Amino acid sequence: MHNIRIKAALLLIYFIFAMLLNSVGIVILQVIQNFQVSKEAASVLEGFKDLPIAIVSFLVASALPKLGYKKALQLSLVLIAGASVLMPLFPAFDTSKLLFFCVGVAFALTKVSVYATLGLITKSKAEHASVLNFIEGFFMLGVLTAYWFFAAFMTEGSGHGWLDVYWYLAGLSLLALLLVSSTEFPAVELDPHSTGLKDFIAMLKLTAKPLVFVFVISAFLYVLIEQGIGSWLPTFNNEVLHLPSQLSVQITSIFAASLAAGRLSAGFILRFIPWHILCNICLLAMAALVLLTLPLTHEIQPDPDVTIWTAPLAAYLLPLIGFFMAPIYPMLNSAILTSLPQQQHAAMTGLIVVFSALGGTTGSIVTGHSFAALGGQTAFYLTLLPLALLILSSNGFHKLKPAA
Repeated sequence: MHNIRIKAALLLIYFIFAMLLNSVGIVILQVIQNFQVSKEAASVLEGFKDLPIAIVSFLVASALPKLGYKKALQLSLVLIAGASVLMPLFPAFDTSKLLFFCVGVAFALTKVSVYATLGLITKSKAEHASVLNFIEGFFMLGVLTAYWFFAAFMTEGSGHGWLDVYWYLAGLSLLALLLVSSTEFPAVELDPHSTGLKDFIAMLKLTAKPLVFVFVISAFLYVLIEQGIGSWLPTFNNEVLHLPSQLSVQITSIFAASLAAGRLSAGFILRFIPWHILCNICLLAMAALVLLTLPLTHEIQPDPDVTIWTAPLAAYLLPLIGFFMAPIYPMLNSAILTSLPQQQHAAMTGLIVVFSALGGTTGSIVTGHSFAALGGQTAFYLTLLPLALLILSSNGFHKLKPAA
């Protein structure tokens, strides 16, 4: 019963963060329409989320054990509850920046705490893998929920009614805070000699290895592509496919559903074929889908009576890229971690977080600027460039990887 309360708290927390972290694309669309913000300016919201995740994830390596995992979770929930309340009270683009900054800081605290806590409350590797997969699956449920939850508060044109969604998110955060505060977390004995400086040096030493260097390039490129598409898909649906804002967000949920389906399917497929073969199949399928779908987006005329059943075919096809995209990141991470000694996993995880965050920020900003300067179709066509580089780097990574 004790562990069930902890698991329930972790599930609820991850569900809340899934909605907040993956609302960047929705908020980009809304701030452009409601606060007269340019696409170039709106693109920085991804950076306000990802950079704090990268920086804080690294810094908490030494500070968090002294603070305690329970207190870290409490702090993160107070932070996002407060930031959520500010959104409807002070509707402005700067408030959106503050929100995602707080979300980034809070998620960094949360992710380290959740992963560390799982190691304390599970009795075996099998149970640990099961609980972790269930939590990550619940995260995807939160991502799917976010698109429909936010869309329910959205109306066409300017207006701040959509910000009322944050009252509910603040309420959920306070509910999670109450659950965490009323639950006893297990104590843990950690290495007293571990410091942020030592972790940083360990991370730098790892990047000197060719295998790790090529991996971080691959991870950076993957997240650049994923966030570039994911963050700007609602705006693409709205401005290129001429869908209403609410429908643009709702149809984007196909992208999240495709990501979930892709990861579940890959877990089964990888039992039969090597990871690098599946990786190449997925990358080539992504490129094919872009090349086949984007021509369908030209010369689409606005339809004031468009519904989810009558939207252009491209609105359904393009988000399916998530199905092929989804397995790549977990496969790369698993491949690098299983290639390194156990004692280097923590430092490697730090590198994964840092370069993923940097890739996400870069992808959103680059796509935003190219979207504004060249148009939505060209911006999405340009994803083929990092995609080609990822094919090269992932295959180079496979060749450097020691044989099993």
